[in-house]
Amino acid sequence: MAGVYAVEVSNLTKRFGDLVAVDHASFEVKKGEIFGFLGPNGAGKTTTIRMLTTLTKPSEGTAKIFGFDVQREALLAKERMGIVPEISNIYDELSAWDNLLFTAELYHIGKSEAEKRAEELLDIFDLHEKKRDKARSFSKGMRRRLAIAMGLMSKPELLFLDEPTSGLDVQSTLIIKDVVRDLNRQGSTIFLTTHNIEEANILCDRVTIIHKGRIAAIDTPERLKRTIQSVQSVEVAFDPTPPNIGEELERVGGVNEVRKEGDKFRLYTNDPSNVLLNLWDYMKTRDLKPITVNTLGPSLEDVFVRLTK
Repeated sequence: MAGVYAVEVSNLTKRFGDLVAVDHASFEVKKGEIFGFLGPNGAGKTTTIRMLTTLTKPSEGTAKIFGFDVQREALLAKERMGIVPEISNIYDELSAWDNLLFTAELYHIGKSEAEKRAEELLDIFDLHEKKRDKARSFSKGMRRRLAIAMGLMSKPELLFLDEPTSGLDVQSTLIIKDVVRDLNRQGSTIFLTTHNIEEANILCDRVTIIHKGRIAAIDTPERLKRTIQSVQSVEVAFDPTPPNIGEELERVGGVNEVRKEGDKFRLYTNDPSNVLLNLWDYMKTRDLKPITVNTLGPSLEDVFVRLTK
């Protein structure tokens, strides 16, 4: 259908008794973009996804997938989407191969095409050696890769990914990120819900932050960062790290707040130049040796924290 949007949401609302889980949400997802949907637990992310994927009926408002209304034209909307829920939809007693072929049957994909597609996906997700093994023997990372492969069997124009890398090993996380980028390069639209803010920062063209059921912000990661430009910082690490240094750093002139992040300290300030001068004087007085000193602008995590307080 004509139009530039893969998803159009207008005043979408869901109530459960007196609880308003999603409160008149409105946004669009452009065709061909990776769209991040962020929010703390209980913010309304999952409920929104369930409405968009026709699993839950909205209390108010409308949602369209490639122009098809998810309530009045649910079948046409569902034909264009793939869904990978956070909770596994894998059949443990089936092999990876049989899970993929069973998924193909649900989408009425012919046997020869299904087998060809299954072989391709097993290779992409590094599961070919395990194709005949039952899914119950798979690690969490392998199960997640298989679940995403199942969601891709129909070659969907729009893929909903709910927390795709949550709790996974490094290898599985890297494979999934590479697949998401490749799918997007091939023209697929990706709707990504995640708690991993850095993941959204490096993958997404735009992100929406939802809080208490309402859309708090929507823009590119870099533009969102610029909205809180006052949240600047100086990051420093010492060798060795003296005890109780965090309390001393809080007294450095111009520092508003100090956070310990691993072996580093992040000094929040409105004036990084002034803090650098004062920090240098402090280090000379204490005869401290810095390993690294960096000035940092606001992160997407800073935006998230600011908007969801």
